[in-house]
Amino acid sequence: MYLIKNNLGQKIYYAAEDSKCCSLLFCGSHRCFVIHITDNFGQIIMDILRPLRCSKCCFPCCLQELEVQAPPGTPVGYVVQNWHPYLPKFTIQNERREPVLKMAGPCVLFCFSDIDFKVTSLDETMLVGKIKKQWGGFIKEAFTDVDNYEIQFPKDLDVKIKAVLIGACFLIDFMFFEERPSPER
Repeated sequence: MYLIKNNLGQKIYYAAEDSKCCSLLFCGSHRCFVIHITDNFGQIIMDILRPLRCSKCCFPCCLQELEVQAPPGTPVGYVVQNWHPYLPKFTIQNERREPVLKMAGPCVLFCFSDIDFKVTSLDETMLVGKIKKQWGGFIKEAFTDVDNYEIQFPKDLDVKIKAVLIGACFLIDFMFFEERPSPER
């Protein structure tokens, strides 16, 4: 179970993964999944879908992709991995699969500090926002599978793209920071 809070720390959404046991056991963090996002009344407002794909940089034909649907069944956008030999790079696309934004992370992901994935304009000249994995301290990082993320974007950003950035946060977590399969997630 995941909690999604606003900038005041209030719980606004809950997220629960729906994955098959076999994919949890055999595919680990590379597994396909559906994450259902629900409001405080338990109504599903958004689905995040990730197909099974290889996630090694030596296989550029099998890059990661994630679809965001809001409401479920209606695509609002996609997160598509771009091949790069050492940087995590992605394109944020709208419902028509047209590129809207770019996102890139640092070359080194496992240092003892916050890790920023910068969200930029398509030409990568203007910073639009960021997804930050917050450093939880040595004990928390080494012995738990609990992570905190912060997503920053302008208030006037299209609400559909805001939803896609929430999906991008889950993709980043699964691709780079989840080591062990966790059936309760």
